[in-house]
Amino acid sequence: MTLRKWFHLFWTTLLLGMVVSIVIGLLLQYSDKEFSVMGLSAVGFNVLNMLLGGATISVLSQMGFFAYLIVRFIAVGIIRSKTVWDLLQLAVVIVVLFDLVYLRMTNFEGTGSVFSYIVLPILILIISLGVAYWKVKMTNRNAFIPTLFFMCAVTVLEAVPALKLDNAASSFFMLAPLLVCNAWQILILHKILDNKKS
Repeated sequence: MTLRKWFHLFWTTLLLGMVVSIVIGLLLQYSDKEFSVMGLSAVGFNVLNMLLGGATISVLSQMGFFAYLIVRFIAVGIIRSKTVWDLLQLAVVIVVLFDLVYLRMTNFEGTGSVFSYIVLPILILIISLGVAYWKVKMTNRNAFIPTLFFMCAVTVLEAVPALKLDNAASSFFMLAPLLVCNAWQILILHKILDNKKS
């Protein structure tokens, strides 16, 4: 990867994060008058904070992406069997999605029904499956499990600060840009690396 290609990835991801944060933030603010970013309720202040929040979330997404690539590189060197590595990634995805339900349910006991805690993991799984399917169409079938792992496990890990709060608006405000930025990075990676479809 050249510096020019990395700059392209960085700035496009940053722009996507900021745009998605502003759109989601404004939708949340107009649907819930109590919603504010960093305690400021005036629309002008909120738009600026949404912009900065989106930039921060996109940088977090990029850090997670490069951390994932490094961990994957090391793990593939240690675990020589592709089948074992794929099964390990699938196991982590299942554990992460289960924990997303179980840990939030036990931490916020009595604040909602079981169904309300199942919706978020199912939504993340559906989006992740869609992105993984799209990645397979763009590259090859070997990309399915790594993409699913990145979109599920890494996104949930990056979203932990918002998921610790029992607040749907905060979770949505952080998860939407994270999912978009993560999807963008994983879908464009093969073009940046000039890997041909096989």
